[in-house]
Amino acid sequence: MAADAPSTFPVQLVEQPRLQKLKEMFISKFGSAPKFYVRAPGRVNLIGEHIDYCGYAVLPMAIEQDILIAVEPVKTKVVQLANTNSLYLDFSTSVNNIQINKTKPQWHNYFLCGLKGIQEHFGLNNPTGMNCLLDGTIPPSSGLSSSSALVCCAGLVTLRANGKTLSKMELAEICTKSERYIGTEGGGMDQSISFLAEGGTAKLIEFSPLRATDVKLPSGAAFVIANSCVEMNKAATSHYNIRVMECRLATKLLSKSKGLDWKTMLRLHDVQTKLGVSLEEMLTIVEEVLHPEPYSTEEICKCLGISLEELRSQILSQNTQDVSTFKLYQRAKHVYSEAARVLEFKKICNEAPANAIQLLGELMNQSYISCREMYECSCPELDRLVDICLQFGAIGSRLTGAGWGGCTVSMVPTDKLNTFLKNVRKAYYQTDVQRLALENNSLFATKPGRGALVFVEA
Repeated sequence: MAADAPSTFPVQLVEQPRLQKLKEMFISKFGSAPKFYVRAPGRVNLIGEHIDYCGYAVLPMAIEQDILIAVEPVKTKVVQLANTNSLYLDFSTSVNNIQINKTKPQWHNYFLCGLKGIQEHFGLNNPTGMNCLLDGTIPPSSGLSSSSALVCCAGLVTLRANGKTLSKMELAEICTKSERYIGTEGGGMDQSISFLAEGGTAKLIEFSPLRATDVKLPSGAAFVIANSCVEMNKAATSHYNIRVMECRLATKLLSKSKGLDWKTMLRLHDVQTKLGVSLEEMLTIVEEVLHPEPYSTEEICKCLGISLEELRSQILSQNTQDVSTFKLYQRAKHVYSEAARVLEFKKICNEAPANAIQLLGELMNQSYISCREMYECSCPELDRLVDICLQFGAIGSRLTGAGWGGCTVSMVPTDKLNTFLKNVRKAYYQTDVQRLALENNSLFATKPGRGALVFVEA
């Protein structure tokens, strides 16, 4: 049951080669053995892009790739972090003085987000020190949520090391908030699925209050992840936070035009709730109220009846202070139409009509077009990859994750899977030396995996 705490599993390490290897590396690094292990999975979002932070439900599933951390609580007040990948440097810090550098989204800062979130939630005055060795199998900056999986894993590590317990829901909410320490204004999808996922089912994740509902995917199709090999780091780029702000500004202008208290309205979902109308009606209101041309900061101030100084101090976030134009019509149109597609996707999965795969594929394709045209979060490589996937038999294909690089997810009939993989490999990966080097971790079919958990040696 998702409301409970994450499970703890006793395991025989001889049957778990990855854990066994991690233990051996841990001993050679720290000179003693780990006391427990924590894993948190990455995720693929099947549909519902860039709408969680607007308050709308999304439809992800956990993947098998994960972050795995071996942990030994220690008497010293120091957290020592090491990574099995030598590209990621060791780091150590006093557990009582956590400093997170927003200007550099380095791997250890994501760990510190999870650590700090738990410390602050419990008001831990005397938190335990820890030795930690991390092993990750999620390709970084690929849109499969490696950073949020690391924050979640660190949160669960800190919880366990300090002898505390929380439900999966509480952990998801704390880790969502604590990832903001690094400057990512996420909406909570990634952390929620990392904790709430269950094997064999995707989840409809709804917010405020957080809840997760099983969505059974059709049996005749496989979901294939293909990495464009263009890296995109959310915390390092302004694109993501500008989109968050464009949605917030659209919320304010729509609210004001409808006589709502616009100052208290933050998310596009709030406007719909207050007006008590359908998503289709919201799309009509967007057409009536907002214009497709970009809005200057001056025009926004005029619409809201505020000064530029008030706009900057009361509405714009720190990292959007210098942006001069915002596209509000396009962003709002994407969000309301995408929110409707998510609900339609779930309905089709529940009702399972004979042509379910065809219908779901069409929704994925519409989602992609909206991401590309209205939200402008694609890139030439993703466009090329989606074209290739559709050309070689995918019924639906779209970018997944923030976009601007990262991965696509395609729905492929099971009987065409092997030829699909072979053809995509040839058309996208084998034409480029750099992609060829990354090919093994870049193209794979995936099944819905389980959420975060703790392993102890039996």
